[in-house]
Amino acid sequence: MGKLIVLEGTDGSGKSTQMELLATRMEQEGLSFRRLRFPRYEKESSALIRMYLGGEFGSKPTDVGAYAASTFYAVDRFASYAEDWKDFYEQGGVLISDRYTTSNAVHQGSKMPPAEREDFFRWLYDLEFTKMQLPCPDLVLRLDMPIELSQTLMRGREAETNTTADIHEKDKAYLLSCREAGAHAAEFYGWQNISCAKDGAVRSREDIHEEIFSYVKRCLED
Repeated sequence: MGKLIVLEGTDGSGKSTQMELLATRMEQEGLSFRRLRFPRYEKESSALIRMYLGGEFGSKPTDVGAYAASTFYAVDRFASYAEDWKDFYEQGGVLISDRYTTSNAVHQGSKMPPAEREDFFRWLYDLEFTKMQLPCPDLVLRLDMPIELSQTLMRGREAETNTTADIHEKDKAYLLSCREAGAHAAEFYGWQNISCAKDGAVRSREDIHEEIFSYVKRCLED
């Protein structure tokens, strides 16, 4: 089997930027790999995700429960694996992924009372990695960005790309809850936390990248 490395974090934590830096660095180092990104909004398998994020099932993220919403995303991942990268992974290929099952733990786990969250975490990994037989990540790097800073970054991104925030990105209370759930998930599952801020300011992207790459290199050498 291959290796699966996941970058995770709340909206506005800089995942896309760090994925670009990681991919470039791996190419420079002569490392063979493929990239994944979830959800796959351009694919039919993401139809329910698009309806959900577009507010067709309710204007607030909590209008759809954690278990139901998680299945929307799980189906998209199953389709991706079956159609695109199963053979590559089984033949020993390395994949780096922007989001994965881990995002359900963060976003959907935030909808659960803390006392019930670990039952949800167990159900989630059992659903995708046991029952659906998707690969379990070898390394999960959780980018931890304070919500006040992430919202500032998201507003700048929207202005730059002329895009509109979805129902997750618009809801500050929801994002705060996601950060809390993400910290809980990282402790429960054993993810590696990457702090994206220091002394109230965002760390440089290059500094964050160096920390990320040190963990990736160690994983690939194991």
